[in-house]
Amino acid sequence: MSTDTERESQPCDTPEPPCTPCSVVWSQGRPYVLEPTAGRPRWVGTDYRGRPLALTGADLRRRGWSYRRAS
Repeated sequence: MSTDTERESQPCDTPEPPCTPCSVVWSQGRPYVLEPTAGRPRWVGTDYRGRPLALTGADLRRRGWSYRRAS
């Protein structure tokens, strides 16, 4: 098993979320996608009511994130 596969199968142990555009991570049971923008990239998903929500990398780190949805 490669290191990348191991890292994706476990909760992220690094404080920084990925920086590749269109990456998908999970935070608080919801998926977030990294949108490439001219300024700062932002993580876009929805809040608990289904409304659009954009987060910065710092917001995502504070909330906690992983590559897989928590079961």
